[in-house]
Amino acid sequence: MSALRITRRVAAVLAAVVVSAAVHSAPASAQALFDDSLFGGDDQTLWGGDKEWGGGRQTVAFDAKYAPGQIIVSFGDRRLYLITEPGKAISYPIAIPREDARWQGVTSVSMKRENPDWRPTPTMLKKNPKLPSWVPGGHPMNPLGVRALYLGSSTYRIHGTDAPWTIGTEASSGCIRLYNEDVLDVYQRTKVGAKVVVTWDRFKTSAPTNVSLRQEKQGSYGNYRE
Repeated sequence: MSALRITRRVAAVLAAVVVSAAVHSAPASAQALFDDSLFGGDDQTLWGGDKEWGGGRQTVAFDAKYAPGQIIVSFGDRRLYLITEPGKAISYPIAIPREDARWQGVTSVSMKRENPDWRPTPTMLKKNPKLPSWVPGGHPMNPLGVRALYLGSSTYRIHGTDAPWTIGTEASSGCIRLYNEDVLDVYQRTKVGAKVVVTWDRFKTSAPTNVSLRQEKQGSYGNYRE
């Protein structure tokens, strides 16, 4: 067997293992993508960020009591608000914890990681022993996506995702998921030590300002794609 064929076979086996693990560990909303019966009908899983939960990324007016640099995560709104200046925030759609993993509190960003690797927690392994013990950073099926902001000393993180169809749903084991393009934006704007408020409270925000997404990407904060 040639070296090329061996390399291809190894790559195929590794891909199959990760895909299998992802399917077995995925929440119901993610599993829908692997269920042929849910394709092509009105009942198929909706992509996140729809109008019910505020749409996609926006610049909004926000409570001026919050200081620039703070992050407000509203599980009630299914949005993450990053305060950019007094009375103004960028709002991002998120996936929130499932009912058995709900929490709230005040914490801070203790660490930031690019292309973080992923290891399941003991609780995850207890629920699903078939999970891989480790998924390398940068892998297309890494559950943490392309960036992660670690919250305090907990196992919770604000991170990207390999399952963008879950954004806008109750899907996580306690973490806050964003689209990969959105977590890149949050990552570059947020410093280690930034205060993070996680709450089920809902917030009244004004209609989006006239700042377009293109202007937001190319404005004073630079290109979020790095």
